[in-house]
Amino acid sequence: MLEDKLYHYAVIRLVPKVEREEFFNVGLILFSKEAGYIRLEYHLCPYKLRLMQSEASYEEVLENLETLRQIAGGNRDCGPIADLDIPERFRWLTATRSSIIQTSPTHPGKSCDLEKTFRRLFEEIVK
Repeated sequence: MLEDKLYHYAVIRLVPKVEREEFFNVGLILFSKEAGYIRLEYHLCPYKLRLMQSEASYEEVLENLETLRQIAGGNRDCGPIADLDIPERFRWLTATRSSIIQTSPTHPGKSCDLEKTFRRLFEEIVK
């Protein structure tokens, strides 16, 4: 029998006009220290972005989301943050920001299958 692993996750939100505090979910980051696991994925709907009357272009937002995904994955071409250990990368990625890409507070859980949990949360929260 597989043992449950403690994990934490945060929702990645796009806040097209920070002063209005309106947002929509565009991604998810999930991490487990004991499993040595971190995963960040995103899905940006161009229609939703247009509806929110964002001044940022679709391509700019995608580029920034992809950079975050690469940092989570430890791609050293993305700078020194990507070289940190997994817990430090997760803390940096989920730190409070006042930019158009923000994260929710982190939420804990337990799972014996982190990939399955990630896919379920991504479908429920992002898609």
